[in-house]
Formats: sequence, C-alpha cells, structure tokens
Amino acid sequence: MLAPSALLLLVVSAATPVERPLLLTAARMFDSRSGTLVTPGRVLVRGERIEAVGPKTAAPPDAQVVDLGDATLLPGLIDAHVHLRLELTDNYQDYDMEALQKTIPELALEAAERARRTLRAGFTTVRDVGNEREYFINVGLRRAIQSGVAEGPRIVASGPQLGATGGHCDIMGFRDGVLVQDKGEGVADGPDALRERVRWVVKNGADVIKVCATGGVLSVGDDVDTSQLTQAELDAVVDEAHSLRRKVAVHAHGAVGAKRSIRAGADSIEHGTFLDDEALTLMKQKGVVLVPTVYLELVQQEQLQRGAKFPPKVLQKMKQAGQAGRDMFRRALQRGVKIGFGTDAGVFKHGRNAEQLAFFVELGMSPADALRTATTVDAELLGLGSEVGSLEVGRRADVIAVPGDPLRDITAVQRVFFVMKDGRIYRQDKE
Repeated sequence: MLAPSALLLLVVSAATPVERPLLLTAARMFDSRSGTLVTPGRVLVRGERIEAVGPKTAAPPDAQVVDLGDATLLPGLIDAHVHLRLELTDNYQDYDMEALQKTIPELALEAAERARRTLRAGFTTVRDVGNEREYFINVGLRRAIQSGVAEGPRIVASGPQLGATGGHCDIMGFRDGVLVQDKGEGVADGPDALRERVRWVVKNGADVIKVCATGGVLSVGDDVDTSQLTQAELDAVVDEAHSLRRKVAVHAHGAVGAKRSIRAGADSIEHGTFLDDEALTLMKQKGVVLVPTVYLELVQQEQLQRGAKFPPKVLQKMKQAGQAGRDMFRRALQRGVKIGFGTDAGVFKHGRNAEQLAFFVELGMSPADALRTATTVDAELLGLGSEVGSLEVGRRADVIAVPGDPLRDITAVQRVFFVMKDGRIYRQDKE
C-alpha cells in the first residue's frame, strides 16, 4: 500500500497530464478485441493516450516504469446504466423523504463522492441515465470532472428521464398537489410534447436520451411490465433524438413496450426483464443492445435478509422480476443478442458495479465475453468506440489492473488495485 503522503502526491498529480512517458507492465494483459490474454502485458502511455502496446513494447530512455507484478492489465471498465444522484437505503420511504429535504448542492456533492468511488472501483466511463428529479446534476458533474474540479469517471449524461404521466419516470406515491414539483422533469404526453422534452434536455447538455417505455420495479403506482408510451410517442422520441445526434436508451421491463421501442429504432433496451422471443429476435435483427441489470436480484435478496422495508407493491414486483430476468438473460445469450454492461448502481451501493460480471458468468457467459460487455460493447454503445474500451495505440489511456487472471477467476475484477484514466493515476495500492 502507498503511504498517505504518496497517495496525496498521486491525487495531486492527477490534476494535469504527465507528458513524461510511462510504461505499465504486468504478467498479462486482456485484449478486449479478441477476448484473449497477451503475455506479458505492456502499455506505454504518453500524456492522455496510449503510444504503444504489446509484449515487445520497450521503455523509452526517459520513461518511468510501473511494474504491477502478477496482475492483468485491462481497459478501464464501462457501466452503461448508473444513477449517481441516487444511493437507495434499506428503508424505501425514509430515503424518499430524506431526498426531498436535501438541497440541490447537497445532492450534487453526494453524487460527486459516488463518482469518485466508482472510478476507484475501475470504472473509467459510465452512462448516467438520470432520475425523475435529476436537476441536471449528472450534466454538471460531467462538466466538473472534465474540468478537473471533481474526480470521477468520464460521464455520458442523460439529464432527466423522459416518460408519461403516472409512469415509472414520473413522481408517484404522494398526494396530488402536496409537492411544488409533482411530476418528473421529463414527463410529457403525446408525440409533440415528448419531442419538446427531447429538445429541452439536449438544450441543457444531455449526451443521450433516456426514456421509460414500461413500468418499473421500484415505482409504487404501476405494474412492472405495462406499456406506458404509444408507438407514435416512441417514434417521436427516437426520431427527434437521432435527428439531434443523440442515442436513445429505453427503460423497458415489459415485452410490448420493448418491441415498440425496438421498432422505433432505440439503441438499447435497459433491463429487458420480461422480453419474449419476438422481442429478442427483433433486437438481434436490428443490432439493438440489451443492457440487463440482473444483479439487482441478488442485491434485493441481500436487502430483504437484512430486514429492508419496501411497500407491498414493490415487493411483489421484485419477486416477479427475479427469475424472469435470469431466464431472459439465458435466452438472449442463446440467440446471440448483443449484450452490454449496466448495473443500475444507485439502486445499490456505487463501487460494487463489477460484481455483476460474476453473475453474467454464473448465467452462462464466458469470462472473456463478460469482460467484453463492459469494454468493447459498451464503448460502441456509448459512441466512444474509437476512444475507450480497448488497449490500443491512440486510445485514451484508461488502464486498470487486477490481481491474477480474470479469465480463470472473474471475481478478480472486484479487487482492482490500479486505476489510470486519461493517463493520470488515480489509484495504486501497491508498487
């Protein structure tokens, strides 16, 4: 472990790029393009970019060499579905009330701490898909990280979620009129109104459009699989977003809402719990990415074992979603649907994101393919395929290290001890 003074120097040095070349070495390196290991692992970094990579990469005379030992170098991981403004507790209703009592600066500072935790867990890029009361905190945090004011992953931000009145992305569970803001910021009804909401979030800095097409698990006023937007409404959202060169991530547990979204041209289906075979076939045909948040089942089991308190309606939906999500994942895998990596972190504690990779493997995915969901697949989904997701010349120097061989033990990714983003070292637990 680094001494506190050394760790302080690392944090300070992370504020600006280091132009002196840096050679990272380890026993092995994961090639996310082929899904294989390269031995030994050697990555030469200059400034914010990778200058050379491969077993024969030599250190220039002026280079600093960091030998990470019996470890594996990987591209910085990507989580395509997080909520940095949230971190739910075991008491559903108390958490909601507490959030209403906090000022927006408090909520923003909490999000910044979670972003730092996420980066240190090895996730150098995330897609933050917002909340019904987002206040554009994810957009502001993205800018603060870009400018060096805050420490965290690269953020692709949605701003507030779009959805229908009374839908999963609306504010529910309170008496009508009791709140000054009694509906979600992105709530609208009808194609033209939803087009306006797309324009509004883009105006305010959104990189991606998040829309809720079906009910959800944690919302108290709807059924989890009901369709909440018409075909015309989803057509309008996707058309407007794509016209503005923004991708569309669709929250869809139910098959009907998912199929409407796929036909509209959505770029990804988030969750996908109750997708039927027709929906999976359509996704395969159109290249739509599935972002399954299957790890939530295990998290919710943990919560219930601890005595967590949820409304009866939410508990019922949790039970519905668990086994169905696992079955859907296996069918999607068998059919060759493109699967990305997104965890819904915020529904559970940020920093635990990598634990879902082991669950992917448990459900039948190979360790290499699981790692590719959180590297190359997500990089393409987020529109960053030429920048991140692989250790290649010219890519951004996002490099992490884990002990041992993650293709033999996928849980190694839960023990990240070295994190570099854009050529800056943010974590180095051992020299």
